[in-house]
Amino acid sequence: MQKIGKYELVREIGRGATSTVYLGRDPFTQRNVAVKVASPDILKDAKRRRLYTHLFLNEAALIGKLLHPHIVQTYDAVVDDQLCYIVMEYVAGGTLETVCAADRLLPIERIVEIVFKCTRALEFAFQAGIIHRDIKPANILLTSADPNQGDIKLSDFGAAIIGSPDRTLVLGIGSPAYMSPQQVKEQTLDHQTDIYSLGVVMYQLLTGHLPFQGRNSYDMIYQIINGEFRRPSTLRSGIPEVLDKIVARAMSKKLHQRYRSWQEFAHDLAQAFRDRQLKVASDRMPDLEKFDTLRSFPFFADFSDVEIWEVVRFSEWTCVEPDTVVIRDGEPGDCFYFLAEGELKVLKNGMVLELLANGDCFGEMAVIGKEKSIRGADIVTLTRAKLARITGNALKTSSESCRFHFYQAFLAVLSERLTSANLRLVSF
Repeated sequence: MQKIGKYELVREIGRGATSTVYLGRDPFTQRNVAVKVASPDILKDAKRRRLYTHLFLNEAALIGKLLHPHIVQTYDAVVDDQLCYIVMEYVAGGTLETVCAADRLLPIERIVEIVFKCTRALEFAFQAGIIHRDIKPANILLTSADPNQGDIKLSDFGAAIIGSPDRTLVLGIGSPAYMSPQQVKEQTLDHQTDIYSLGVVMYQLLTGHLPFQGRNSYDMIYQIINGEFRRPSTLRSGIPEVLDKIVARAMSKKLHQRYRSWQEFAHDLAQAFRDRQLKVASDRMPDLEKFDTLRSFPFFADFSDVEIWEVVRFSEWTCVEPDTVVIRDGEPGDCFYFLAEGELKVLKNGMVLELLANGDCFGEMAVIGKEKSIRGADIVTLTRAKLARITGNALKTSSESCRFHFYQAFLAVLSERLTSANLRLVSF
């Protein structure tokens, strides 16, 4: 079997003009990896070698820095004049290019969820001082062969700006179709150039068309600077007006009219779900709505975005009808819950002790008490409710930082309940 460094190259999985990507195997960690190797012809040309060595060094600089569930991890790199390769997380599902044709489009709600996850990943990168600068469908990977399932991961940070805003345009790198007006005019760039590019990706995912098309790169650049694009809803039925507005704002030619931050962009995407302007089954809650719901709860105030995405992955979300007993007094318990929507009552011997509202946590003594915990009260739904259930085992196997923040928040909840109980006793 062919090898490069310590890595076994299993088979070729992708090839471009400047590099080849292989499915590799790391014999030490026993995991599959993706190995991107610079083409030998590139390294023989002194001018091109300098450019592409710079791109590989850019990706190598990110080793261990961008640890986020929606960003491809970079594990290892070798960059010199004779050999350049990057070792990355292997993502098996292909890219978003496969769902950009008009006859292969994803459901609208799935597209919004994907774009939302991209906004959170790019916000994470921005907070680390990184602007991607080459956002396009080919650089957004799918974790599942079925594009309607699984997660997404951003890849290829070779053209990224690391550190201060920059006016450098890496000639010959990237696709003009996704570049912002500021980028094609070689102006100083910041995160708003990535916001524009993600707006173009959203437009293409929604419609199967690019917003601007030209006979050549020069014509494309003219359209980006001067042209106007058709609203997505005129190219595909079922796109609500709110998404037309979101795309238009993300792709505004004027910086002061474009989204100023990733938070603003993400907020509007989540609001489209909250306002029920997208058609989603009543018993299904998309990941973006789960994330946005948890992020809004005081319990998760000290959790990082990465930790909240972790909670989204290991929590189980259900809708429960009124008068359903969620927890029964005297029975053993191995999980706890968050009330995402609705109202519950806490009963002891038929007496109402407390009412629970959105954001409240309950049943947590099952995972912070004794090994075999017995429930101490009945908890019953007063209205139709959405619940997030987390098992003790899921919590135990979560990351150390996530687990720490849970226990820290549990202490705050218990302290508040003790204070409340003491005040009720004093009032009698």
